[in-house]
Amino acid sequence: MMLTAAVLALAMLSSATSTDRIELPAHLEQGQLVIGHAPADAQIEFAGHKLRVGKDGVFVFGLEREAPPQVTLQARYADGITRDVTLAVVKRDYAIERVNGLPQQTVTPNPEIAARIEREQARVVQARTRDDAREDFLHGFVLPVQGARISGVYGSQRIDNGVPKAPHMGLDMAVPTGTPVHAPAKGIVTFAATDLFLTGGTVLIDHGFGLDSSFLHMSRVDVHVGEHVERGQVIGAAGMTGRATGPHVHWGFNWFDVRLDPALLPKP
Repeated sequence: MMLTAAVLALAMLSSATSTDRIELPAHLEQGQLVIGHAPADAQIEFAGHKLRVGKDGVFVFGLEREAPPQVTLQARYADGITRDVTLAVVKRDYAIERVNGLPQQTVTPNPEIAARIEREQARVVQARTRDDAREDFLHGFVLPVQGARISGVYGSQRIDNGVPKAPHMGLDMAVPTGTPVHAPAKGIVTFAATDLFLTGGTVLIDHGFGLDSSFLHMSRVDVHVGEHVERGQVIGAAGMTGRATGPHVHWGFNWFDVRLDPALLPKP
């Protein structure tokens, strides 16, 4: 089911014309994917990014983990009128998560391993530069596995083997190795590898407009780069490859290089 204006709040800009408006969610918080609508001929910028505006007027942007209390969109309309739209962002509290029992070389890698990790992550970053006009994200997202115990949440500060590390930027679902992993939404596979050092079996699915889902630590990868997948299609199997202490599905979500919370994505 497509998202409609019925689930959006209208943010009116100060102009007399009826088309001079932007529609945005009524509630915004850190880590959220924001889907808005504007006149199709509008130009919109956010945080230095010129946003893609679809023929239907849809546009997206992401609020990072530490987004400030207020953010601003810049809008320019076909008649030359420009407006700034200031948006309030709700601050979130993030838990501290201590993870022990990880292979130490995945926490404090030696120079050779660190160089490998850097090379592998550069490949993932490159896959996230894609920006096309597909609007697969508008149909909503489902969990890649149903009924699983949530074992890790977005934004929590990780302390791995006693070493403070980057926050956990995804949603973890504890399931046995071999559990089928399903695509949460339609998209195109932009990255597929079985043996990355930190993330093991890794798959990225692009949903259009710079949005992608990532799946890590997989024991099996069933898709290839360039493949079109449908929501619910099996893309591989859960595992504990790479830096992991137990079998699970890690689902990450990005707007380009901004990591977002999969738990806040719209449902079908």
